[in-house]
Amino acid sequence: MSTGSLNARRRERELASLADGERVDVLVVGGGVTGAGIALDAASRGLSVALVEAHDLAFGTSRWSSKLVHGGLRYLAKGELGLAHESAVERGILMTRTAPHLTRAMPQLFPLYPATSRAQQAVITTGLRSGDALRRAARTPSSVLPAPRRIPAAEALALSPGLAGAGLRGGLLAYDGALIDDARLVLALARTAALLGARILPRLEAVSLSGTGARVREGREGSEEHDLQARQVINATGVWADTLTDAVRLRPSRGSHLVLPSGAAPVGATSVNVPVPGETNRFVFLLPQPDGRVYLGLTDEPQRGPVPDVPAVPESDVDFLLSVASSVLARPLGRADVAGSFAGLRPLVAGSAGRSADLSRKHAVVTDSAGVLTVVGGKLTTYRRMAEDAVDAALANSGLPAGPSRTAKLPLLGAAPRARLSLVDAPARLVAKYGTEAPRVAALGELEPAFAEPLSETTEITAAEVVWAVRHEGATTVADVLERRTRLSLVPAEADAARQRVAELVEKALTGLQ
Repeated sequence: MSTGSLNARRRERELASLADGERVDVLVVGGGVTGAGIALDAASRGLSVALVEAHDLAFGTSRWSSKLVHGGLRYLAKGELGLAHESAVERGILMTRTAPHLTRAMPQLFPLYPATSRAQQAVITTGLRSGDALRRAARTPSSVLPAPRRIPAAEALALSPGLAGAGLRGGLLAYDGALIDDARLVLALARTAALLGARILPRLEAVSLSGTGARVREGREGSEEHDLQARQVINATGVWADTLTDAVRLRPSRGSHLVLPSGAAPVGATSVNVPVPGETNRFVFLLPQPDGRVYLGLTDEPQRGPVPDVPAVPESDVDFLLSVASSVLARPLGRADVAGSFAGLRPLVAGSAGRSADLSRKHAVVTDSAGVLTVVGGKLTTYRRMAEDAVDAALANSGLPAGPSRTAKLPLLGAAPRARLSLVDAPARLVAKYGTEAPRVAALGELEPAFAEPLSETTEITAAEVVWAVRHEGATTVADVLERRTRLSLVPAEADAARQRVAELVEKALTGLQ
C-alpha cells in the first residue's frame, strides 16, 4: 500500500521497477506545480503515474511566485472574463477544499494619494466590486474573503503604520488569497499523488521524449541513463518546455521580488498595492509574510537569452521596486533594507503583443508530431484546471480508460476545514505549514529533545523539520532543505547561520533510511 512519504529509499525502489521495463499509463516530465498537479489528477483517476524532475520538486518557477492565490482581478481589467472567472473558481477550491492549511486571506490596501486621480480611484473601485462579484459567483464565502470597502485615512494608517500620512485621503481595502509557501503547495501535491500510487522521481533529467516514453539520466551528462515507457508522456517543464518539443514557442517574462526584513516596511498584516507611474493597471506589492518578512514585487520584463536554472534579479529591477514602493512610505526604502531577492520566469506562450506584460496568462495544451502532450502558460492559481485539461487530453490521445477529474474535491495531505485546523494540537507555526500533520512533526522533537531546538538563533525552524523533510518530503541535500523545504535561503544570512546544522541533520536522516 502506498504512503504519502517521499524519501531516497522509496525513489530507489520505484526507479528500479521503471528502469526494468514496467510501463505506466502517464509519464509526467516536470516537478513544478503543474507537473505535480497532473500527477495527482491522473493518479486520482486510477491511472498509473510516474513523474520525473531534473532537479528537486519546486526547483523552478513554482517557488518564485508572489505567494498569492489570485482571484483574476487583473484579467478582468483586460477583458479576459473567462480567465478571471476560472481564477476565482480555482482560488475558492484551494482556500476552502483542497488546501485550507496552506492558504490564508490577504488584506490588500490601495492607499489613495493626490497622485491617484478620482477617475483612477473609480476604476479601481469598479474593479474591486467586479472581483467581489466573481468571488460570489465562485461561491467563496465572505467569511473566507470579505467584501471590499472604502476606509478612511486613520484606518489605513492603523492597518499599515508605515504609510506616509501627508496627502493620504483614505484607501480601498479588498481581500485576495495568499499561500503560506508556494513550494509547500508543490510538495503537498506530489505527496498526495504518491499516496495514490504515483512514483515521484526527482533528479532524473529527461534527455528526449516521445509520445510513449522518455530517455532519462541521473545527474549530469555522462551519468547512467534509462528508457522509461508510458502510454502517454506529458511535458510540464514550464519555461523549459520548448527545449523538449517544437510544438510551442515561449516568451519568458521575469518577475522579480525583494525580501525585506521585519520592520523595514511596517505594513502590518496588510499588503499595500502601489500604482506604477504611467500605468493604468500595474501595481507594485508590499506583501507581508507570516514570519514577519515582507516581499516587494513584482516586475514583468522579458527574459532575454538562454533560460537560467535560477534567474537573477538585475539591479534595474531593484531600483524600480524600491522607488515605486517608497512613493507611499513615510520612510523611503534603500539598498540597505534588502535582505534577499528572487525572480521567477513566467512560461508565457509567445504572441504578437509588444510587451510581455500584455501577453495572456491563458494556458495551452498541445500535442507534437511525436505524440508528446505539452502544457504551458497559465498561473499558479489555475494549476488544478491546467492539470485537469492535460489529463483529459492525455485520455483522448491515448484511449486510456478513466473517469472525470476528482481533484476539485480532493483534499491534499494535511488539509482540513479551517475550524478543525484551529484545533490541531501543535504550534500554530507548524499547523500553517503542515496542517493536520503538524503533531507528527512536533512529535519528533518530543522523541529526541535535540530535534525541538531551532536551527540557529535567527530562525524558529527546528531540527525536527529538517528530519521530516528527509524522511517524508524527498529532501536529500542541504540545498533541498534550505531552498525549498524551509525557504531559509530567501535571506542568505539566515541560510548561512543554519547550514552546518542542516548538513549534520540531513546526513543523519539519510543514514537512518539506509
